[in-house]
Amino acid sequence: MESMNERLTNAIIACLFAALISIGAYIAIPIPGTPVPIVLQNMFIILAAFILGPWWGLAAVVFYLVLGAVGMPVFSGGTGGLVKFAGPTGGYLVGYIPAVVAMGLLSRLGKSRWYFNMLAGIAGMAIVYLFGVARLKAVLHVDWAKALATGLIPFIPGDIAKIAVAGILAPPILKALSQIEQQSTNA
Repeated sequence: MESMNERLTNAIIACLFAALISIGAYIAIPIPGTPVPIVLQNMFIILAAFILGPWWGLAAVVFYLVLGAVGMPVFSGGTGGLVKFAGPTGGYLVGYIPAVVAMGLLSRLGKSRWYFNMLAGIAGMAIVYLFGVARLKAVLHVDWAKALATGLIPFIPGDIAKIAVAGILAPPILKALSQIEQQSTNA
């Protein structure tokens, strides 16, 4: 069971990750022929899962999504509002919820080792793509080939790189957080 200090620390880090996810959404590179841009928000979602685990990672993602749903400009391109959930990229946003839980659980099973984080990240992004591509297909009224060509295939190399970066960064960040926590309990 978490102590009060651990809960407070995790809540603060979850809020920090919600902010990082929001900033990552602003770094959006449009791809011609698709309404889905390349963004860094999913890298921060992956990292939140690896650092915070499934439940605090979920808190970070839900906080981010609620901020966007109420109209804060935290989604890709500085947009917000419930209408984003109904649009072609809404499935990706909704997919972040089960993905962060799955990544957090799988990462913890592997004791946050970088190679296990890679597998967890791939599984999580597969969940995001499942929701995202299905929504994209439904909203744009295209066949599966077109939905995959515009909502999945162009993003695979970049997402593999983001998973690798998050997987490599997570262990030293967790170690640093552990050392900070030990110092604060010893003080």
